Amino acid sequence: MAAISDLHLPDLSVKGFRGIKDLTISRLGRVTLFAGKNGVGKTTLLDATRLYAARGRYPVLVNTLEDREELLSIVDEDGDEVLAPNWEALFHDRHSSPEICISIGPTRENQTLRFRIASLSEEKSIQLRRFSPERLGGGSIPSFQVEFQGMTLEVPLIHVSHPFRRHLLGYDESELPPEIRCESLGPGLLNNAHLARLWDKVALTDDETQAVKALKLIYGDRVQRVTVIGDDSRRVVVKIVGQERPVPLKSLGDGAVRLFGVALALANSQDGFLLIDEVENGIHHSIQPDFWKMVLRTARENNVQVLATTHGWDCVVGFARAATDLDEVEGILIRLEQDGEKIRAIEYSEDDLNIAAEQGIEVR
Repeated sequence: MAAISDLHLPDLSVKGFRGIKDLTISRLGRVTLFAGKNGVGKTTLLDATRLYAARGRYPVLVNTLEDREELLSIVDEDGDEVLAPNWEALFHDRHSSPEICISIGPTRENQTLRFRIASLSEEKSIQLRRFSPERLGGGSIPSFQVEFQGMTLEVPLIHVSHPFRRHLLGYDESELPPEIRCESLGPGLLNNAHLARLWDKVALTDDETQAVKALKLIYGDRVQRVTVIGDDSRRVVVKIVGQERPVPLKSLGDGAVRLFGVALALANSQDGFLLIDEVENGIHHSIQPDFWKMVLRTARENNVQVLATTHGWDCVVGFARAATDLDEVEGILIRLEQDGEKIRAIEYSEDDLNIAAEQGIEVR
């Protein structure tokens, strides 16, 4: 079983982030499955982990807001309306002030990532006004601030050229600690471009074999080989026994695409995180145990910490059986439930999971 020290996040505390006011999860596993009703905060935990892995880097912050369509229409320096990130949407109840801080990270000291909206420092305000004195006037300039390991980076919340602004203000993300590798899979299926990108990094390696084995969970030994074809419009094709020509992966169904995508993402997440939202989508209940055994084994072999969410009872049962069978890999189920304004995290051990699976006890 993986030692706690092997994990980037042996536990997790999230405060003030989107729908989560204050939540501490005392233990995460090599693979952690989050269950709970819609709107309780499962996807928000994945977003928080994604930001932590990136150490709060600007592109990931922006992508997080764009993925949720959290954008505002503002007027730029030329008088044109443009869409800009709605930074307040990151904060609990969409309310921010210099005294309000988002914090994400493990409970151990000096590892917490923090965000706040506050006035830009005086030195950088002076520099910025030299660039655009008429637009900025004499008042304070708001900024989005990232704090990690004693370092603070500031992003002025005005619309000027991003590359020039960062150079002008000395906004240098290279000063941050290196990112932790992180792959994210949403509820939907991966598109061809994403599949091809992941495939390129494992082609002709042992991980390619693992990805092919994932398809065999559905089609058995009928699957012979897999490759990516095309130049501008690339797609995955599969050689099937009895078929004269390779067939498109997507013609094999959503389950095949989901399994193949998860296997590729595991290979591409070595020494980092894999985040999977609504992990059961497309995967038939009959192969859930074998699917989870693949995830647990590969996560251990590649040193990947997997965080996934589910709504499905069949997914929980499959996870429980796989985690119970594989004693050498720690699989933990966390059920999130709303308790007034608070969210509670209830942990189920592998013994609890086994009893629940055998007796049909509801833990979603």
